Amino acid sequence: MEYVLKAIVLLVAIQHLFFLWFEMFAWETFGAKLFKGNSKEYYSKTKSMAANQGLYNGFLAAGLIWSLLHADPYFSQQVALFFLSCVLIAGIFGAYSVSKKIFIVQGIPALIGVLLIVISNL
Repeated sequence: MEYVLKAIVLLVAIQHLFFLWFEMFAWETFGAKLFKGNSKEYYSKTKSMAANQGLYNGFLAAGLIWSLLHADPYFSQQVALFFLSCVLIAGIFGAYSVSKKIFIVQGIPALIGVLLIVISNL
């Protein structure tokens, strides 16, 4: 189960590194292709807001990567639990405020990770 958990944590970290990249560096190009239906002007006007969101996604990825690299298994798991919980809460809020698809993409992998940690500690 330890390897499955690490794989989930890595998957969520990679997702958030991807979010960082397109929100900070490719919002007007890739972001516009990903989120169709908005004008080109929308992406230029929201570029700094998207970059700020990307930075936060980078912090989530950094925390998850930290959890994978820490030598102490208990501490590593606690760090992973914290950052996966942050992602899960963001996924729930995103589903409520923007689109249910956010929960599917972001929330479900984080939920699986949280559940694996809880189950492994029973």
